[in-house]
Amino acid sequence: MGPQTGKIICAGLGPGDPDLISVRAERAIRNARQIAYFRKKGRAGQARRIVADLLAPDAVEHAMEYPVTTEIPFDSPEYNRLLSAFYDDWTARLARLATDSDVVVLCEGDPLFYGSFMHLHARLQGIVPVEIIPGIPGMTGCWNAIGQPMTWGDDAMTVLMGTLPEAELARHMRTADAVVVMKTGRNLPKIARALASAGRMADAWLVERGTMPNQRVTPLAQADLAACPYFATVLVHGNGRRPLSDAAADAAE
Repeated sequence: MGPQTGKIICAGLGPGDPDLISVRAERAIRNARQIAYFRKKGRAGQARRIVADLLAPDAVEHAMEYPVTTEIPFDSPEYNRLLSAFYDDWTARLARLATDSDVVVLCEGDPLFYGSFMHLHARLQGIVPVEIIPGIPGMTGCWNAIGQPMTWGDDAMTVLMGTLPEAELARHMRTADAVVVMKTGRNLPKIARALASAGRMADAWLVERGTMPNQRVTPLAQADLAACPYFATVLVHGNGRRPLSDAAADAAE
């Protein structure tokens, strides 16, 4: 391998609407001659769809296809072995591709916020220069789709993964003022039970495909728990300290 002249640029794409990609990320994507992105086998890939109109005609694409499916439990040794080998392999491949030119890796949301790129980022340290372009986290797009403040004043917000055990979900939901639950999908019935146990179901919303053309916003109590897509987020708004109205301020004096 020759001297290193290229680098890995991970571009955060935001919540899904191409108009919410940052100017810096769009510039990197439009100028890229090598583009890499994650996708499930047999799928086009959500990241690839978001940038479909931005890619240069001569850009070389590298689809990083996950080796496992939901048929294998995510906490099994086999699942971890397969994914670890997958990330090891793509670390080496990306390093080779970046020997003499930059490689732009696409990442939905923000690359360092529960993103798949984090696994490559850790492995690439000391091997090849890495640049991160921040992206708007998907949950931000979701709570803006609902159209009311997510947090007020001193509210504490907790971000949870729907893969957590039900009792753990409920414990966090009881203590947090505002709650975001990611990785919903088939976990949604468990998430709903935890919210009900914590007394938060009445305030919960389900945002499916936030900021995308087929976005849907539903009170969780009215949602079909058995038909939740992967790109869905559960939100419970905080209701903390906020500025007093003039009338309330006068009454308080």
